[in-house]
Amino acid sequence: MDFPLEGKVALVAGATRGAGRGTAIALGEAGATVYCTGRTTRHSRSDYGRSETIEETAELVTAAGGTGIAVEVDHLDAAEVEQLVRRIDDDHGQLDILVNDVWGGENLVQWNTPVWEHDLDAGLRMLHGAVDTHLVTSHFALPLLIRRPGGLVVEMTDGTREYNADHYRLSAFYDLAKSAVLRLAFSQAEELKPFQCTAVALTPGWMRSEMMLEHYGVSEANWRDGAAVNPHFAAISESPRFVGRAVAALAADPALHHRTGGSFSSGGLARDYGFTDVDGSRPDCWRYLVEVQDAGLPADPQGYR
Repeated sequence: MDFPLEGKVALVAGATRGAGRGTAIALGEAGATVYCTGRTTRHSRSDYGRSETIEETAELVTAAGGTGIAVEVDHLDAAEVEQLVRRIDDDHGQLDILVNDVWGGENLVQWNTPVWEHDLDAGLRMLHGAVDTHLVTSHFALPLLIRRPGGLVVEMTDGTREYNADHYRLSAFYDLAKSAVLRLAFSQAEELKPFQCTAVALTPGWMRSEMMLEHYGVSEANWRDGAAVNPHFAAISESPRFVGRAVAALAADPALHHRTGGSFSSGGLARDYGFTDVDGSRPDCWRYLVEVQDAGLPADPQGYR
């Protein structure tokens, strides 16, 4: 097997489930050593109360061909993040890939609710979880990443810069959180340029996260049955591994730096790099949303996966 990231060290902040888990596994497929962080372990539970754990993610990374290392971290706690980075430095003396995927806002957002009616504490907690965590992690991790040229920072968000600029994301708090992460990628790119390191924003499409599968009453094995609830979900959704493979493709690209400061989607990068989702397809969700779903057309994946 080809392991283009063998010898590389990655930190996936927020690797318990969803895009974080998919990214960690995809980096493992490429041979990387991946530190998988989050608050949910086999011995402690976050406020999600779900069964996924960072230990499971680390085991999946190792099974995929890499080396998975689970570390319990609350990325709002500066001391915990500093200790994590010190451990990575002590263990390896390098950090090549940082993926800021911490979010934790699914149970906080109130869709289609104006800012004056939205629960204020929940909205502010959402912003702290989506933005502060990324800033805290970058603050401590980037001094290690810039020691060697070629490092990559990925800010995981929802929506491309182009899409979010023209679309209200159904909640002022959510809209701000995801737009802020897009800008954070741009800002970090500017600060990393003297060190020949790269920062980008990356969005999955309609992702079949564990919570989304549960919402539609399906599993990864029969996700197409979700068409009974929403035909667009069955037409264009993607596994969490797809956006993870986008991260792995970026990290393995020797000409990566020309993308710095950019905003990309999993589907767009799949066209550029040629990787596929786990089913062999290349779903291009954000183009589909504009040209099919938002246009009010019937669900039809033809030409979009």
